[in-house]
Amino acid sequence: MSKKQRIDQMLVERGLAESRARAQALVMAGLVFSGDTKIVKPGQQLAQDVPLEVRGRDHPWVSRGGIKLAHAIEHFGLDPSGAVAMDIGSSTGGFTDVLLQGGAAHVFAVDSGTNQLAWKLRQDERVTVLEQTSARILTPDMIDRPSNWVVCDASFIGLAKVLERPLELAAPKCQLVALIKPQFEVGREEVGKKGVVSDPALHARVCDEVRDWLESGGWNVEGIVESPITGPQGNVEFLVSATRT
Repeated sequence: MSKKQRIDQMLVERGLAESRARAQALVMAGLVFSGDTKIVKPGQQLAQDVPLEVRGRDHPWVSRGGIKLAHAIEHFGLDPSGAVAMDIGSSTGGFTDVLLQGGAAHVFAVDSGTNQLAWKLRQDERVTVLEQTSARILTPDMIDRPSNWVVCDASFIGLAKVLERPLELAAPKCQLVALIKPQFEVGREEVGKKGVVSDPALHARVCDEVRDWLESGGWNVEGIVESPITGPQGNVEFLVSATRT
């Protein structure tokens, strides 16, 4: 009799998912099958020789970035319905799309680049497009209503720097979901080849530092979870959920 193994482990070992977190997300999205049987529990154990496949598109958002925020919302049991949010580092708009599909009332899409936000989001009256705008110089005139959600997927800058101004402008009671990217938090000498930080000890240190920074600013950190998809060059990234009340 073949030995049994967890579904999420098998998906990674067979190259069908890049991490266990990603494998779990695929299962929860209803995209993993063994023959005609849909797998519904990531931790389910089956014989190691069972057939497994991933079917269909794995997300309904304008970019794969949405997978990250959707995972955090599900993992931490969050509800963006009715929210007014700032999306820091909006890029194509994956996070913005997740928020709107989750019932958010309005999103300020902030990005230092230009012409990146998906057309369907540009046309949405619930979105204020703030392109060519550094999050570090946001003003109350730009964010013209209290934002009770802040989400962030920014690159080339640490969270403490990029979020300082948005968190000042956010409503007193606020939900934060931000992507922690170790490659932009550690010292240059700690970044490996091709910009990859692979040392789990560095990952843990960075997550602890972000937690300490938020808590020192009056935030309650609800948790930190590994992102279901990796960043550029395979960098492992993390999602932090925190509230200010």
